[in-house]
Formats: sequence, C-alpha cells, structure tokens
Amino acid sequence: MKKVLIIGSKGMLGQELISVFEEDSDFEVTGWDREDIDVTDKKDAQEKIEKLKPEIILNAAAYNAVDLCEEDDKEFEKAKSLNGTAPGNLAEIAKGIDAVFVHYSTDYVFGKNMPEIPEPKGCSGNCGGCGLHENFEPEIGFEEDDEPSPVNRYGESKLLGEKEVEKKGKKYYIVRLSKLFGKPGSADGAKKSFFDVMLEAGKKNKEVKAVDEETSCFTYAPDLARKTKEIIESKKEFGVYHIVNSDSCTWYEAVVELYKQAGIKTKVIPVSGDEFPRPATRPFFSVLLNKKLNPLRSYKEALSEYLELVNKD
Repeated sequence: MKKVLIIGSKGMLGQELISVFEEDSDFEVTGWDREDIDVTDKKDAQEKIEKLKPEIILNAAAYNAVDLCEEDDKEFEKAKSLNGTAPGNLAEIAKGIDAVFVHYSTDYVFGKNMPEIPEPKGCSGNCGGCGLHENFEPEIGFEEDDEPSPVNRYGESKLLGEKEVEKKGKKYYIVRLSKLFGKPGSADGAKKSFFDVMLEAGKKNKEVKAVDEETSCFTYAPDLARKTKEIIESKKEFGVYHIVNSDSCTWYEAVVELYKQAGIKTKVIPVSGDEFPRPATRPFFSVLLNKKLNPLRSYKEALSEYLELVNKD
C-alpha cells in the first residue's frame, strides 16, 4: 500500500483527489489543508512530511486571487510565496524522501505571445494550388514545451512555481490546467466555479452579459483527479503535462452551452472584456494542447455530468 499526501485537500481539486485515491485500496490517503500544514514555512512542512513519509505528494494548494495580487504588492508577495517558493520547497522535500511530487499550474503562464499556427504535413510554404490546405483545420494552442509568457502577476507567480519545482525537484509532474470547475471546496473562503456563478446569475436575471473573448479550455476537477492518478500509476515520464477537457471556447460560448443544458431561458449578451474592467490583464488566447496523454472528453459532456450532481443536491 502506497502512502499518498494531498495538500490543499479541502479545495475544489483536493477533495476530488481524495475521493479518487480513497476508492483504490492500494493507496493510504492523508489529506492536509491550511490548518494542518503551512507550506510557506519550509521547516514546518519538512518536519511534518518527513514524519509521515508519503511516497506520493500532490500539491493542490494555491493562491488564486488574480486581481487582488495585481493591484496589491503585499498580496503579490503572498502569491509568490504560495505559488512560487512553496512548490519548490515541497519538491525539494519530496526529493529528500524519494517521493513522487505533483504540482498544479495554469494556462495563465501563457498569454503574451500567440502560439504558432501549424501547417499541414508536407507543406513547403509555396502554395501554388497543392491542395494540402483544403479541409485542413489546424489545432492551435500551446504545447507543453512552448515558452511561457504570462501577462499578469498571478501568471508570473505560477511560472515561478514551475521553475522552482524544475530546479529543486527530481521525480515530479507539473500539471497545467485551465478554468477549473466542479463541486465547490469545503475550505473557508473557497471560490465557486464560473459555471456555478453563472447558474445563479441565470436564475435571477432575464439577461446576462458574458465576455466573448479570452479563448481557452475548461478542466473538470474529477476528470483531472482521475487523470492525475493515471499518470502516476502508468509511470509516465516526469515533466510538464497539460490536462484540460476538449473543446476550447470563450466565456460567452460557455454560458450559452450552460444555459442550453440547464434549460435556462435567460438571454446571454456577448460583450468585450472592456465591459468588465479588471485590474489584471487576462490572456486573449490560452488554449492548452495535450500532446502527451490520451485526450479528456469534451467539457460539454463533463458539464452535463456536473449539472446532474447539482440537481441532486
């Protein structure tokens, strides 16, 4: 039986990781949240983790107040501590006890630059009616090895975490996700996902506005938890992985799909990002391409499953 430590166990992702690993009798699961461990205190974290001696450490703890850390220098320091320095320390602790370490990052490490648009196989660049582009639909997005280029402080703090893990860790997986959704976490101050917020808005209003920009993907927390376990059990090569559900979209397109599935008649009005001024710039395009794993199902299918759970509660 392998010991698994899940840090951030009361968050949206952490609780799903707990559920997935507890279902398997091959794993002995320990879940710690902020009241159990201070990951920003290396000495405290090291003493507790070395005493537990886990063989796998999953770090789902994170600072995610994107706008707050953009406009407040003290909050930015908190973000860099929790998202940057702490993951590096945990990776180093994991290395010291020969444990596998999994750290979760974000699509927000991209955004300043657009990804390259691929050409069809065999294209020489001299298009004289070769026909290669006919019916060719390029898959556009950022691959795992593309150079990160964040556009806000939050993205900078998460990129710092990736670099620290790579520098101090040994047996590690860095998993990038995007627009996480699922059952809200049970920790104090746990945030609701975009879909939960828009469900409430749709039930209270005759019309809602949604930004028809910022194209990216969604990640369903239970799917991410299961894929994390799959990566570990199949002993995938250590490094960076993208785990997102299929079908990229804008916020507006996602709300339209949500209301369609939920049977909500509220009118959805597409607007530009200027309609909702925010301190932190968001990536205009941050679609993550999964080039190393079998693809996840469409976010639409995952959303349907989630709505069934919501309706049962």
